[in-house]
Amino acid sequence: MKGSFSRSPRDPGPGGGARARVGTRRAALALTGVVGVAGAAVFAVAGPFGEHRAPVRPGHPAPGASAHPPGEVPSPGARGVGDPLFPLDGNGGYTVRRYTLDFDWRAPRTPFAATTTISATATQALSRFDLDFAGNTLRGVTVDGAPARAVRDGDELTVTPARPVARGRAFTVRVAYTADPTQHRHRDDAIQDYGWVPTDDGTLLSPQPDGAKMIFPVDDHPSLRAPFTFRITTPPDLTAVANGRLVERVRQPDGRIRWTYDSEHPLAAQLVQVAIGKFTVARSTGPRGLPVRDVVPEGLVGDTEAYRSLTPDHLAWLEQRLGPYPFRRYGVLVGDTDLPVALETQSLSVVPSADLLGDRVDAERNLVHELAHHWTGDSVAIRRWSDLWLSEGHARFYELLYSDTHGGISLEDMMRAAYEQHDQWRHDDGAPAEPTASTLFRQMRYDGSALVLYALREKVGEDTFERIERSWVTTYRGRVAGTRDFVRLASDVAGEDLTPFLTPWLYGAHAPRMPGHPDWQVDPVEGD
Repeated sequence: MKGSFSRSPRDPGPGGGARARVGTRRAALALTGVVGVAGAAVFAVAGPFGEHRAPVRPGHPAPGASAHPPGEVPSPGARGVGDPLFPLDGNGGYTVRRYTLDFDWRAPRTPFAATTTISATATQALSRFDLDFAGNTLRGVTVDGAPARAVRDGDELTVTPARPVARGRAFTVRVAYTADPTQHRHRDDAIQDYGWVPTDDGTLLSPQPDGAKMIFPVDDHPSLRAPFTFRITTPPDLTAVANGRLVERVRQPDGRIRWTYDSEHPLAAQLVQVAIGKFTVARSTGPRGLPVRDVVPEGLVGDTEAYRSLTPDHLAWLEQRLGPYPFRRYGVLVGDTDLPVALETQSLSVVPSADLLGDRVDAERNLVHELAHHWTGDSVAIRRWSDLWLSEGHARFYELLYSDTHGGISLEDMMRAAYEQHDQWRHDDGAPAEPTASTLFRQMRYDGSALVLYALREKVGEDTFERIERSWVTTYRGRVAGTRDFVRLASDVAGEDLTPFLTPWLYGAHAPRMPGHPDWQVDPVEGD
C-alpha cells in the first residue's frame, strides 16, 4: 500500500498517537526466541505457490490425514489467530483450501445477492467455528449442504454445524448474504477509508488491512492464504475483473454476463480485488512475455497510457534486483474515484487516476511501490501485523531507489531526512517493528522502515545487501515470514550475527548511529 504522503524529504508524515515503549532487551528476545502466538495450528497457511492439494470430498479425510484420535471431544475453534494487534482476525480449527465468491451485481451503491463457498479442512475436532464477517444481511449458512446455526457477534460469525467436524476432514461452508457495496470503515492513518469503494458506474475494493470481512465471510489475516474463484454477474454493458486469469465470460438467459476468474495463486484476503465498471482492458507484455493487463475506465485510456506503458520497464528493473516476478501476470487497475491510496492487490494493483495524471516522478514512485510489493508483501507474506515494516519498508526502499536515478530526490537525501525524524516517529507511532493497531500505517512503516534497510546496506555493503534481498524473496517465495526470519537470513548471508545491529533499529525509543554517516543527527523529540 502506498500512502498519499508529501514528496519532500522533510515531510513528517501523518501525525501519530502516543504509544507504549518496549525495551531493546525484550525486543532482542522477540528476535531470537519462540514467537508465542505463531503456533502451527493457529497460523496454518496454504503452501508455496504451485503446490496444490488433491481435491477432497466433504466428509472424507484429506490426503495424509487420519481421523481424530479415539475419544477426542469436539471443541470450538479459536475466534482469532491471536495477533497482538488484531486478536480476533483470522480463526482457528481449520485451514481454508479455496474460496468461491458469487456476486450478482445490479447497480452502483445498490445491495445485491452474494454467496461465499469455503472449502476447508479441520485441524481439530470442531463443535463450532468462526468466520470473520461484517457484511450486510445474513440469509443462511450450510455446512456440507445441511443447515447450520449461525450467530453474529460484532465482526465474528459463529457457525455450529448440525454434526461436529472430525479432525482432518474436509468440509464445505456456504454463506448466503446480501452485500452492501457502500460499506466501508475509516482509519486515521495512510489507509483512510477501506472496504468497498463505490465508483460512478460500479465498484472496486480496498480491503487492507482487515476490510475483506465487509465484502465476504473470510479467515482474514495476512498470514492466511488460499486460492479464489470469482463468479461475478453484471449487466451486459459492464465489465468485471478480479485477481488472476479470466476463465470464461458467459451470457446468461436474461442477457446478463457472468465473468469467472481464477486467482491462479493463493492470496491473502487483504489482497483480493474485484472491480466492476465501464472498463477498457489494455493488454501488453512484460519481460519474457509476461502478460500485462491494465484495466482502465473508458474515458481515461489515452490520458493514463504514458505512465501505464512504463510497467515493462519497472518489471525489468525490479527483476534485476529481486529475481523473476513471482506471479503469472500483472497489471494496473486505474481507480477513477476518491481513492486515497494505491494498493498492491495481487496481480492487479489499484492506482488512483490522479496519480497517473500528474507528475511523472510521483507516478513512477507509486507504480514501482505497488509492483515491488508483489515480491515483498504479496509473495513473501508477513507472519503478523507487527512485521508490516518488512512489506512497506521494502516497497518504499525500492520506490526511492528507483526514483533516485529517474529524476527524483536522491536516496541518501531521503534517508537523511527520515533519520532526522526517526525518534519523533518512534515516539508518535512506535519503532518500525512496534506498531499499535492505530499507528500501523503511519510514516514509520514507510520511510522509517526503508531507513532500516538503508542502514543494513550501509552496514554490510551493497553487494552483500543485494544478496540478502534476493535470498529473502527467493527463500520465502509463496511463504509466510516475519522479522525473526529476516534477521536470521540476513545474518546467514552476511556471515555474521546481525541481531545486535538490527534490534535497536527495529525496537526501542531511539535510532542508533547510521553506519558510514557520523555527521547525521536525529532531531529532538517534541511532545509528551
